[in-house]
Amino acid sequence: MPSVEPNPRVTFKIRHQGDGFLVVEKPSRVVTQPGVGHEHDTLLNGLFALHGNELQRLGAARGFGLLHRLDKETSGLVIVALRIDAYDQLRAQFEARSLRKYYWAVVRGTPKREQGVMRLSIDEVTKRASRYTSTKTSRISKVGKPALTAWRVLASSISASLVEARPVTGRLHQVRVHMEAMGCPILGDDTYAPKAVAAAAPRLALHAHRLVFKAPGGAAVDVSSTWPRDLRGVLTRCELPRPDGHGETGTASEDGGHELGGDAVGQEHA
Repeated sequence: MPSVEPNPRVTFKIRHQGDGFLVVEKPSRVVTQPGVGHEHDTLLNGLFALHGNELQRLGAARGFGLLHRLDKETSGLVIVALRIDAYDQLRAQFEARSLRKYYWAVVRGTPKREQGVMRLSIDEVTKRASRYTSTKTSRISKVGKPALTAWRVLASSISASLVEARPVTGRLHQVRVHMEAMGCPILGDDTYAPKAVAAAAPRLALHAHRLVFKAPGGAAVDVSSTWPRDLRGVLTRCELPRPDGHGETGTASEDGGHELGGDAVGQEHA
């Protein structure tokens, strides 16, 4: 009997299939892995419906193949291992920070600079909601763990900006907390943004759009996804172009595709 209940009703897109691993696109409002209140409707439940035997063999110690996670409201790319050797090799890249993750975000206002690196430490805070449940949030704190996010502005309008961010570290809600600390909270963020900003999008305007890493065996892998359909109206209302090159306004960036321009962190592992 599988440790995670398979659920074929949980849908996702497979963006890349390699030797011993997958890159899938998680929709917004889907939890990545089972927990209290979400035992049957997570991404992992859907993955077990397709690859239950392989994921079961990886076991709980290896997260049943999940190499990383995304917040419930965040959409985007997730790497899933299907073999133990693939998991271990990919996990080593996360630990060495050689795997690169890129996010698109729509934020309020315009950052003071066109690009930069945020180096503010982040501390996790646990709040117990009941005897059985608790919630975790993050805050900027000198006693927190080091956190680095490279970012650049792709486009700006009067009210908002389209930003690309690359979290070098992997702290809880890192991009969301760092954008808020810059004075540019992400639209639709009902945890860290003011109420008016939280109400400015139908959900968190954050999408994990690109992963760059080495496949087990050493081949270079570069997987991208398009701007989410449910956030297209946000760009229209904010008079911002689509960053993936679709639409009448063209691409949001002309200087090196999705890379973080001349930013030192963005080039660390190029």
